Amino acid sequence: MRAHTHPVHPLLVPEISLLVAEDVVALWEAMETERGAQSEPPFWAAAWPGGQALARYVLDHPDLVAGRTVLDLGSGSGLVAVAAALAGAHSVVASEIDPFGKAAIGVNAQVNGVAATISVVGDVLDGEPPSVAAVLAGDVCYDRAMTERVLPFLDAARAAGAEVLIGDPGRQYLPADRLEGVSVVDVPDTEGPLVRRTTVWRLP
Repeated sequence: MRAHTHPVHPLLVPEISLLVAEDVVALWEAMETERGAQSEPPFWAAAWPGGQALARYVLDHPDLVAGRTVLDLGSGSGLVAVAAALAGAHSVVASEIDPFGKAAIGVNAQVNGVAATISVVGDVLDGEPPSVAAVLAGDVCYDRAMTERVLPFLDAARAAGAEVLIGDPGRQYLPADRLEGVSVVDVPDTEGPLVRRTTVWRLP
């Protein structure tokens, strides 16, 4: 992980230092060599638009998380978890399934001085949502299967009283018709020179 990433300050959240891949293909190959098996791409090694927009929103509205317990769902690099911790969250649970992603969250939390606030767990979608005040979910509706898994979890969290915020750059699987937009920003694309109009949504 350290050999194939370097620290950057994402343009939308320059307050945060984040490890990202210098060469995604090289990192992916190194991961498969380490594991001795095929693996999913290193989605955790980029500052995705939804995560950047959500992190920016949390930093600009610290009252959403200050003094509270927060779940960062699909944490990836831990960008949103770090933002929540910097905004004053009492504790942050970062849920990530990739072992290398989990390690990256720990490193990114340490670099940003919030390691004591963030705990890292694996997949939580098959159980009941934890008792938290807010669920933050960046870039979780990237395909149909994941969306079908994540939406019932988010609905259950909202029904239990948690504030639910989703960051997404307009992916087709996001059910925007049942969400409320609270912020719109342009985020530099992780895969090219363009920007992506990205919305932070609230589950009413």
